[in-house]
Formats: sequence, C-alpha cells, structure tokens
Amino acid sequence: MNDPIGDMLTRIRNGQMRGKSTVSTPASKLRGWVLDVLADEGYIRGYESSKTADGHPAFEISLKYYEGAPVIRELARVSKPGRRVYMACKDIPSVRQGLGVSIVSTPKGVMSDQNARSANVGGEVLCTVF
Repeated sequence: MNDPIGDMLTRIRNGQMRGKSTVSTPASKLRGWVLDVLADEGYIRGYESSKTADGHPAFEISLKYYEGAPVIRELARVSKPGRRVYMACKDIPSVRQGLGVSIVSTPKGVMSDQNARSANVGGEVLCTVF
C-alpha cells in the first residue's frame, strides 16, 4: 500500500456512505495520531485497538452521525506520496472559513490547523475535514 492515510480516509468515507457504525483499518502510529485529531475535533466517536483474524493490529473506528447524516461531509487528502505539501504556520489554509479542520504533521506532532497556528509551527498538511 503506497498511501496508508489515503486508504484510511477512503475507508471512513465508504463506511459513512453505507451507514456503517464502525470501520476497520490497519493500525500504525501515524493513523492513530490522525484519528486522535479527528476524535478531539468531534468528527468521530473514537477508535479502539484490535487484532484482525490473522493477528495483525487494527483500529476499529466508531463513526459519528447527526440526525441520520454523517458528521464528516468532506474528507480530502492534501499531501500525497507523489506530491508532498508543506506549509508555514501562517500559510496553513482554513477550511470553509474556519468551520472545517486541516490536519497537519508538525515537528511537535500531528495536530489541527488551529493548534499549529497557536504553537507557531508549520509542517505537512495531511488532509482537510469538513
């Protein structure tokens, strides 16, 4: 798999389109950090570590809905393996005039765009959520 973050985001999008309550994705540290930001911002209920049938670690992501509609309306990958997107803290875009969130991988960890601006750090913009 070339793009594990893109794969996880696609699994979340597909699960929400089908109305699933949980989706499963292989576990990694970076995926866990991105899921921490999504949970802190209120886009997912949370996630739990589990094992697949063949013993590999995985995350069970609990999706969140409001009045039958998914809370996440848009989930887009910004920085891809073929084209990495790095930005200084003052250049990090605000999503939908601040209603959405950009998830940024910084030297101080993976955080939302608002936290990156307040910590005055830039980094790789992983994805945007609205």
